Amino acid sequence: MTATPSSARKVPSEADYLRLDQQICFSLNAASRAFGSVYRVLLKDLGLTYPQYLVMLVLWERGELPVKKLGEHLRLDSGTLSPLLKRLEAAGMVRRERSAEDERSVHVHLTDDGAALRERALMVPRRIASATGFDLDEIGELRDRLNRLTAALDAAAAE
Repeated sequence: MTATPSSARKVPSEADYLRLDQQICFSLNAASRAFGSVYRVLLKDLGLTYPQYLVMLVLWERGELPVKKLGEHLRLDSGTLSPLLKRLEAAGMVRRERSAEDERSVHVHLTDDGAALRERALMVPRRIASATGFDLDEIGELRDRLNRLTAALDAAAAE
């Protein structure tokens, strides 16, 4: 008789599905909180919070954007995004400007200081990758799986 590999998983019983350690949402939340702790330390030197860092990432990648488009990229509504932008503007990282063509639209621009911060931020992804203990292929695979998970959940929520 062949021994069962130690990595084989026991099929959970119906009751096991209500255990906390069986909840993917809990595992994702715990990982998110752990990421937040690592980011908090790394971003302190940049003078950014994690949500502000995400705003800066989009602006470094895309350049000037309307607030609405920025919110779409970040999956944030304007009520959440506006206070972030106000703090970034007060810190001299971005400038908000009403569109001349459509006064309802506000565009967000990087300032020179905001653009220059990108160079200092280049160390963040490397340090995050190092903190995970994963190699770049594993990180890419995990990111792809999480993107598929997000798309599936978005589709389920839309039903």
